[in-house]
Amino acid sequence: MSFPIILITGQLLTDAVWQPLIDAWADREVIVADNRSDDTIECFAQRLLDNAPPKFVLIAHAMGGFVAFEVMRRAPERVVKLALISTLASADGPAQTARRQGYIDLVEKGQFDQVVEERIPILFPEEKRSDARLLGIARKMAADTGADTFLAQQRAIMARIDSRPRLGEIAVPTLLVWGEKDGITSRAHHDEILEEIPGARLEVVPGAGHLPAIEAPEVVLPLLTGFIDS
Repeated sequence: MSFPIILITGQLLTDAVWQPLIDAWADREVIVADNRSDDTIECFAQRLLDNAPPKFVLIAHAMGGFVAFEVMRRAPERVVKLALISTLASADGPAQTARRQGYIDLVEKGQFDQVVEERIPILFPEEKRSDARLLGIARKMAADTGADTFLAQQRAIMARIDSRPRLGEIAVPTLLVWGEKDGITSRAHHDEILEEIPGARLEVVPGAGHLPAIEAPEVVLPLLTGFIDS
């Protein structure tokens, strides 16, 4: 039986971050969850559940992973498989909170474009920071998201809970995907999740940064398709 696929998108990102997957899965039911209309992780998760089919495959990227963990706490029986890309399960520490507050301060001063440019080095490894295609996608996704939505997403992320204590309750097949040159999440972040979710496995995407689905679709698409269909 083929289940619908729900994609949960990260901060300052749009459907474009999934485009290679959406194109390849044209014959499947694919739904991109709303990542714009709320300012708490709990509300994002409940909106997703309110609008989702009874059972589905859940694929989450970055901030979307925080939402996915909340979905698994609220309605684990509705998720048949879980894939987590470039995410982490812990809450923010002081350094992360300070960085996010710095972004908020810039936006409130009318310098949203500067926030976008400051994020480029943590989105992409050095050798890709002159790639016009990737930079164009990242900048357009940020522009399409806009400052107000970015602030709401920041508030949601900063207030999220630590998901690590309940990772062991996740009982569905789980795949982790991480770009080895991700400047936002680390191998240690993924190992924490890997060690707690029974039967989870990790796939490392060589040379990819924080956006592996658009950086290396030739690697990520077969991984996810094989995981869904297995």
